[in-house]
This record gives sequence, C-alpha cells and structure tokens, in this order.
Amino acid sequence: MDHENLLANAVTLKTLVDYQEGSVVSKEILKKDNGSVTLFAFEKGQGLSEHTAPFEALVCILDGKAEITISGKAHVLKEGEMIIMPADQPHALQANDRFKMMLVMIKS
Repeated sequence: MDHENLLANAVTLKTLVDYQEGSVVSKEILKKDNGSVTLFAFEKGQGLSEHTAPFEALVCILDGKAEITISGKAHVLKEGEMIIMPADQPHALQANDRFKMMLVMIKS
C-alpha cells in the first residue's frame, strides 16, 4: 500500500511489511523533513548492529518478540510494547525470534 492509499484510511500496521527468509525488510510509510515512520520485518537470526542516532527513536513491536540493547542493557519486548531509545546512546536490535516493528524518528 503506497502513501496516498494510507492517508485517511485505517490499516493494520503489521500487514504492511512481510517477512522474507534470511533478511530484514523495511518499508518507509511516512517521511518528512523533521522525521519518519518506518516498518521493519526481521527474520529469526537477523538484527541491526550497535549504532547511535542524534535524536530519540521510538520502537513499537507489532508482531513477535525483539531483543533491543540500549547502552549495554538488554530489553525483551513483545507485540504491543514499545521503548524509546535515547539520543546519542548506543543501541542494537536482535531477532532471536522473528518480529515486526515500527520505528518513529522525530528530529528536533
């Protein structure tokens, strides 16, 4: 579903991105100068290595379970849970089981 079809229509977020064997799939659903909303589907064993971002980022788990490490502390989140990753703090994501998430970044 493209951006135009998302406007003023109710959708189930986790249906907008599909799992792909051995991969991480991403789909940007909103991008503006001051931020973005991106959906991800992580297959089991996939992840994002440790990195930092210059602004806070909100992660909401849409399906499955994720391990998110922030500044060396591991957090296990399941469907319906969210966490805010602080700006300039190292963080990483790991799919011990496959999961889908929404990432919301707003630049300040």
